[in-house]
Amino acid sequence: MRQEDTKQRILDKALELFSAQGYDAVSMGQIAAAVGIKAPSLYNHFPGKQAIFDALVASTAAQYEADTDKLDIHVQNAARDIPVFTEITEDALFEKVRQIFEYSLHNETISRFRRMMSIEQFRSPELAALYSARYVERVVRYHAGIFRALIAAGEIAAEEPEALAMLYVAPVLTLIGVCDRQPEREGECLQKLRTHVRLFFRMVHSGRS
Repeated sequence: MRQEDTKQRILDKALELFSAQGYDAVSMGQIAAAVGIKAPSLYNHFPGKQAIFDALVASTAAQYEADTDKLDIHVQNAARDIPVFTEITEDALFEKVRQIFEYSLHNETISRFRRMMSIEQFRSPELAALYSARYVERVVRYHAGIFRALIAAGEIAAEEPEALAMLYVAPVLTLIGVCDRQPEREGECLQKLRTHVRLFFRMVHSGRS
Protein backbone atom coordinates (compact mmCIF):
# COMPACT_ATOMS: atom_id res chain seq x y z
CA MET A 1 0.00 0.00 0.00
CA ARG A 2 1.34 3.43 -0.95
CA GLN A 3 2.23 5.85 1.84
CA GLU A 4 -0.48 8.31 0.77
CA ASP A 5 -3.08 5.53 0.70
CA THR A 6 -2.05 4.46 4.20
CA LYS A 7 -2.20 8.05 5.43
CA GLN A 8 -5.74 8.46 4.08
CA ARG A 9 -6.79 5.16 5.61
CA ILE A 10 -5.45 6.32 8.97
CA LEU A 11 -7.54 9.48 8.70
CA ASP A 12 -10.64 7.55 7.66
CA LYS A 13 -10.36 5.04 10.50
CA ALA A 14 -9.47 7.69 13.07
CA LEU A 15 -12.52 9.73 12.09
CA GLU A 16 -14.72 6.63 12.32
CA LEU A 17 -13.44 5.94 15.84
CA PHE A 18 -13.48 9.57 17.02
CA SER A 19 -17.07 10.06 15.79
CA ALA A 20 -18.26 6.99 17.69
CA GLN A 21 -16.20 7.17 20.89
CA GLY A 22 -14.78 10.67 21.16
CA TYR A 23 -11.20 11.84 20.77
CA ASP A 24 -10.01 11.13 24.31
CA ALA A 25 -11.39 7.58 24.37
CA VAL A 26 -9.44 6.47 21.28
CA SER A 27 -5.79 5.44 21.49
CA MET A 28 -3.14 5.39 18.79
CA GLY A 29 -3.10 1.60 19.23
CA GLN A 30 -6.81 1.40 18.41
CA ILE A 31 -6.31 3.50 15.30
CA ALA A 32 -3.41 1.31 14.17
CA ALA A 33 -5.46 -1.85 14.74
CA ALA A 34 -8.37 -0.44 12.75
CA VAL A 35 -6.02 0.42 9.88
CA GLY A 36 -4.34 -2.98 10.05
CA ILE A 37 -0.82 -1.80 10.85
CA LYS A 38 1.38 -1.97 13.93
CA ALA A 39 1.22 0.98 16.31
CA PRO A 40 4.86 2.10 15.74
CA SER A 41 4.14 2.29 12.01
CA LEU A 42 1.45 4.90 12.69
CA TYR A 43 4.16 7.32 13.79
CA ASN A 44 5.77 7.12 10.35
CA HIS A 45 2.73 9.04 9.10
CA PHE A 46 1.67 11.20 12.05
CA PRO A 47 3.67 12.27 15.14
CA GLY A 48 0.67 11.81 17.41
CA LYS A 49 -3.09 11.77 17.82
CA GLN A 50 -3.39 15.56 17.81
CA ALA A 51 -1.69 15.65 14.42
CA ILE A 52 -4.28 13.19 13.11
CA PHE A 53 -7.07 15.37 14.47
CA ASP A 54 -5.55 18.51 12.92
CA ALA A 55 -5.24 16.72 9.56
CA LEU A 56 -8.91 15.73 9.77
CA VAL A 57 -9.93 19.35 10.37
CA ALA A 58 -7.97 20.49 7.31
CA SER A 59 -8.97 17.65 5.00
CA THR A 60 -12.70 17.82 5.74
CA ALA A 61 -12.70 21.59 5.21
CA ALA A 62 -11.07 21.07 1.82
CA GLN A 63 -13.52 18.28 0.92
CA TYR A 64 -16.54 20.36 1.93
CA GLU A 65 -15.34 23.29 -0.16
CA ALA A 66 -14.71 21.09 -3.20
CA ASP A 67 -18.02 19.25 -2.95
CA THR A 68 -20.23 22.27 -2.32
CA ASP A 69 -18.52 24.09 -5.19
CA LYS A 70 -20.54 21.77 -7.43
CA LEU A 71 -23.73 23.16 -5.85
CA ASP A 72 -22.62 26.80 -6.20
CA ILE A 73 -22.44 27.08 -2.42
CA HIS A 74 -19.15 28.69 -1.37
CA VAL A 75 -19.50 29.23 2.35
CA GLN A 76 -16.14 31.00 2.52
CA ASN A 77 -17.08 33.52 -0.18
CA ALA A 78 -20.61 34.93 -0.43
CA ALA A 79 -19.67 37.24 -3.30
CA ARG A 80 -19.19 34.26 -5.61
CA ASP A 81 -22.76 33.12 -5.08
CA ILE A 82 -24.71 36.37 -5.21
CA PRO A 83 -25.58 35.83 -8.91
CA VAL A 84 -26.90 32.34 -8.04
CA PHE A 85 -29.36 33.76 -5.51
CA THR A 86 -30.36 36.84 -7.52
CA GLU A 87 -33.99 36.48 -8.61
CA ILE A 88 -34.02 32.86 -7.41
CA THR A 89 -37.43 31.18 -7.22
CA GLU A 90 -38.87 29.56 -4.13
CA ASP A 91 -38.56 26.08 -5.65
CA ALA A 92 -34.98 26.67 -6.77
CA LEU A 93 -34.04 27.92 -3.31
CA PHE A 94 -35.51 24.84 -1.68
CA GLU A 95 -33.62 22.63 -4.12
CA LYS A 96 -30.34 24.29 -3.09
CA VAL A 97 -31.14 23.83 0.59
CA ARG A 98 -32.25 20.23 0.04
CA GLN A 99 -29.03 19.34 -1.74
CA ILE A 100 -26.78 20.75 0.98
CA PHE A 101 -28.99 19.21 3.69
CA GLU A 102 -28.80 15.74 2.17
CA TYR A 103 -25.09 16.10 1.42
CA SER A 104 -24.45 17.05 5.06
CA LEU A 105 -26.32 13.99 6.26
CA HIS A 106 -25.19 11.37 3.76
CA ASN A 107 -21.60 12.18 2.92
CA GLU A 108 -19.92 9.79 5.33
CA THR A 109 -16.83 11.88 5.99
CA ILE A 110 -18.73 15.13 6.52
CA SER A 111 -21.35 13.45 8.69
CA ARG A 112 -18.76 11.70 10.86
CA PHE A 113 -16.74 14.87 11.27
CA ARG A 114 -19.81 16.78 12.44
CA ARG A 115 -20.67 14.02 14.90
CA MET A 116 -17.09 14.02 16.19
CA MET A 117 -17.20 17.78 16.69
CA SER A 118 -20.57 17.51 18.44
CA ILE A 119 -18.78 15.40 21.04
CA GLU A 120 -15.48 17.27 21.10
CA GLN A 121 -16.97 20.75 21.50
CA PHE A 122 -17.25 19.97 25.21
CA ARG A 123 -13.65 18.77 25.57
CA SER A 124 -11.85 22.08 25.27
CA PRO A 125 -12.46 25.79 24.69
CA GLU A 126 -10.44 25.58 21.45
CA LEU A 127 -12.66 22.86 20.00
CA ALA A 128 -15.81 24.65 21.19
CA ALA A 129 -14.61 27.73 19.28
CA LEU A 130 -13.87 25.63 16.20
CA TYR A 131 -17.36 24.08 16.34
CA SER A 132 -19.01 27.52 16.59
CA ALA A 133 -16.81 28.95 13.84
CA ARG A 134 -17.42 26.12 11.39
CA TYR A 135 -21.07 25.26 12.00
CA VAL A 136 -22.59 28.57 13.05
CA GLU A 137 -20.53 31.70 12.51
CA ARG A 138 -19.24 31.12 8.97
CA VAL A 139 -22.67 29.91 7.79
CA VAL A 140 -24.42 32.96 9.26
CA ARG A 141 -21.74 35.29 7.86
CA TYR A 142 -22.10 33.76 4.39
CA HIS A 143 -25.88 34.11 4.30
CA ALA A 144 -25.74 37.62 5.77
CA GLY A 145 -23.52 38.56 2.83
CA ILE A 146 -26.04 37.11 0.38
CA PHE A 147 -28.95 38.88 2.05
CA ARG A 148 -27.05 42.18 2.20
CA ALA A 149 -26.59 42.08 -1.56
CA LEU A 150 -30.22 41.14 -2.19
CA ILE A 151 -31.40 43.98 0.05
CA ALA A 152 -29.17 46.43 -1.82
CA ALA A 153 -30.69 45.22 -5.10
CA GLY A 154 -34.20 45.73 -3.75
CA GLU A 155 -35.06 42.04 -4.07
CA ILE A 156 -35.92 41.34 -0.43
CA ALA A 157 -37.11 43.27 2.60
CA ALA A 158 -34.63 45.76 4.06
CA GLU A 159 -34.08 44.01 7.38
CA GLU A 160 -30.85 43.49 9.34
CA PRO A 161 -28.86 40.93 7.28
CA GLU A 162 -27.38 38.99 10.21
CA ALA A 163 -30.79 38.68 11.85
CA LEU A 164 -32.21 37.36 8.58
CA ALA A 165 -29.32 34.93 8.33
CA MET A 166 -30.00 33.60 11.84
CA LEU A 167 -33.71 33.22 11.06
CA TYR A 168 -32.84 31.33 7.88
CA VAL A 169 -29.99 29.14 9.12
CA ALA A 170 -31.09 28.14 12.63
CA PRO A 171 -33.96 25.81 11.57
CA VAL A 172 -31.70 24.09 9.02
CA LEU A 173 -29.02 23.41 11.64
CA THR A 174 -31.68 22.21 14.07
CA LEU A 175 -33.13 19.76 11.55
CA ILE A 176 -29.67 18.39 10.69
CA GLY A 177 -29.14 17.81 14.41
CA VAL A 178 -32.45 15.96 14.67
CA CYS A 179 -31.44 13.67 11.80
CA ASP A 180 -28.01 13.07 13.34
CA ARG A 181 -29.71 11.80 16.49
CA GLN A 182 -32.69 10.13 14.81
CA PRO A 183 -31.92 9.24 11.17
CA GLU A 184 -35.33 7.67 10.73
CA ARG A 185 -36.88 11.15 10.90
CA GLU A 186 -35.20 12.43 7.74
CA GLY A 187 -38.40 12.38 5.66
CA GLU A 188 -40.27 14.35 8.32
CA CYS A 189 -37.38 16.82 8.59
CA LEU A 190 -37.31 17.35 4.83
CA GLN A 191 -40.97 18.30 4.92
CA LYS A 192 -40.28 20.76 7.73
CA LEU A 193 -37.34 22.11 5.75
CA ARG A 194 -39.59 22.74 2.74
CA THR A 195 -42.12 24.56 4.95
CA HIS A 196 -39.35 26.66 6.50
CA VAL A 197 -37.93 27.70 3.13
CA ARG A 198 -41.39 28.54 1.79
CA LEU A 199 -42.28 30.70 4.80
CA PHE A 200 -38.92 32.45 4.85
CA PHE A 201 -38.97 33.13 1.10
CA ARG A 202 -42.45 34.61 1.24
CA MET A 203 -41.66 36.65 4.34
CA VAL A 204 -38.59 38.39 2.90
CA HIS A 205 -40.24 39.03 -0.46
CA SER A 206 -43.53 40.32 0.91
CA GLY A 207 -41.75 43.08 2.80
CA ARG A 208 -40.00 44.65 -0.17
CA SER A 209 -40.33 48.42 -0.33
